[in-house]
Amino acid sequence: MFKQGNFAGVLNAEFEGGFFGPIIQGVRDIMLPFQWEALNDRVPGGERSGCIHNFEVAAGLKDGQHYGFVFQDSDLAKWLEAVAYQLQLAPDAQLEKLADGVIQLIQKAQMNDGYLNTYYQLKDITKRYTNLRDDHELYTAGHMLEAAVAYYLATGKDAFLQVMQRMVAHIATHIGPEPGKLHGYPGHEEIELALCKLYDVTGDEQALRLAEYFIHQRGQTPNYFVEEQKKLGREYKPGGAYGYTYAQHHQPVLEQEALEGHSVRALYLLCGMADVALRTGDETLKDACRRLFDNVTQRRMYVTGGVGSSRHGEAFTFDFDLPGDTAYAETCASIALVFASRRMLEMETKGEFADTMERALYNTCLAGMSLDMKNFFYVNPLSVNPEASHKDDRKRHVLPVRPHWFGCACCPPNLARLLSSLALYALGSQGRWLNVHLYIQGRYEALVNDTKVAIEILTDYPKSGSIRLKLSAGDYGLRLHLPSWCKVYTFHLAGKDAAHEVKDGYLCLNGPFEDCELELQLDMPVERVYANALVSEEAGKVALQRGPIVYCLEEVDNGASLHQLLLPREAALTWAKNDKLPGGQEIKARGLRRQTESSLALYSTKPPEVVEAKLTFIPYYAWANRGENEMRVWMEEAKKKAACL
Repeated sequence: MFKQGNFAGVLNAEFEGGFFGPIIQGVRDIMLPFQWEALNDRVPGGERSGCIHNFEVAAGLKDGQHYGFVFQDSDLAKWLEAVAYQLQLAPDAQLEKLADGVIQLIQKAQMNDGYLNTYYQLKDITKRYTNLRDDHELYTAGHMLEAAVAYYLATGKDAFLQVMQRMVAHIATHIGPEPGKLHGYPGHEEIELALCKLYDVTGDEQALRLAEYFIHQRGQTPNYFVEEQKKLGREYKPGGAYGYTYAQHHQPVLEQEALEGHSVRALYLLCGMADVALRTGDETLKDACRRLFDNVTQRRMYVTGGVGSSRHGEAFTFDFDLPGDTAYAETCASIALVFASRRMLEMETKGEFADTMERALYNTCLAGMSLDMKNFFYVNPLSVNPEASHKDDRKRHVLPVRPHWFGCACCPPNLARLLSSLALYALGSQGRWLNVHLYIQGRYEALVNDTKVAIEILTDYPKSGSIRLKLSAGDYGLRLHLPSWCKVYTFHLAGKDAAHEVKDGYLCLNGPFEDCELELQLDMPVERVYANALVSEEAGKVALQRGPIVYCLEEVDNGASLHQLLLPREAALTWAKNDKLPGGQEIKARGLRRQTESSLALYSTKPPEVVEAKLTFIPYYAWANRGENEMRVWMEEAKKKAACL
């Protein structure tokens, strides 16, 4: 059964063609083999991983020491989870055999008491559970558990699941509300999600109770991490990028008003809160989820769906602080935003959640990898000057080209598992309703009110807004997401108009249905986008968006010094497919360019001259695929009217 956590509905999916078909196939054919080589330290020019090496040493198969970060095991876990989703999409005996071999290695590495974490096993086992804030034991266990659940659902094999059930039992023996246990919680949230998935497949109430405990214990008095750091002999100040907000323990979750601190941690916390709320029916926790989600999407999210504006602590800063040229916007943070959006849709079928899921997926998530799927970004800025990246310490995290691999490689396998499980984000069911959240071409089978429903989506969305859906007969309702950017739409059911209502950003058809075809046409003009006036960095600037895709300028198309370009407010914007450009599409406009002073005087009392310039925009996700060059999403808007193309 194709299932993940509480995401009800999707049983089977098959992707071919469309926008995502080649990408999902590329994960299987390119990303997973490449990442397997990286995990085994066999990528020429790539940073060493040490991941498989660590498990081999822990298993007693070779001599050596632990290499890499405290969370290095999680890279392998995410790779295995991606493999599991790929196996659910299509059998692959060779890939399954490879995964089975890795799982056998993990089994051998596990200690007799059930503990599994190669960092502590190879460094100092007596120190386990002594630094929950920093050392990622529970985070790593969470990723391993998610992978084990996914692999069990994909293959029916429970060896990996049993390994992780033993690890969960070990954690529960040492951490929890009972006397004599550590009253702690994860420094980096993640295991909360995994425990809820374990509960879904096994009915293990202890797993759900432990997840709930981790959520509500956070930020309570006495503050566990403050006491923990004292035991370690460390001074721990409440403020600053690495203070109490860094790991979201500044307040109990029900009192928090904004997502604070490390952006990935904060969003995984939100996901965990939603998972627990969905399973326990806790309305106060649901309200907290809505409050935090609204904060991040209405005040702290880039137009590209990137989140986390500061390199210090990889963190949120304050409302409306969204600098483009020093943005952090980690790929994993936008992936986590997709996760959170999907969980909010489980609470309420509202278009605003699907809108955010689209924005993050089609922009920052996809920008996290090159078009050939072999190079990856950790940081996703909205403005890049390569010289500044090389010479300005404030911007050294802003890379002008994607590295082949990096030692802290959390993002590439995270992308692999997201892209391999897109069926779970495209569709869902609630009661008698089949919900279509994302228009991803494919054939799906879903369970709606205990009845199997077949649906096929045919589209090249987001290149066009033309969508056909083939529906199987049945007594069910259908809800189709109407993105907020779409102001005009038309649809026909079996070639005719049909009664419907629009509610909360969804087109709702009550059914029942015969075997039929539905045609939906979403008007998809190029639009100018403006930031809230409180976003000081983008005052007087404009960005371009068509459908869910945000566009950008690159130096290779527009010349150097992109900051000198202006887009007149009345300039015509022409979109076209163009297979010669990365992303296969472009927006053309006739803009303006400020001229460089011939005297090269640093300051002058004379304003610079302005001349006409042809502008070419490509999808943001496709930038940095033609070598090192400047890039810019936001550009200055001019009121002077330029001639039309």
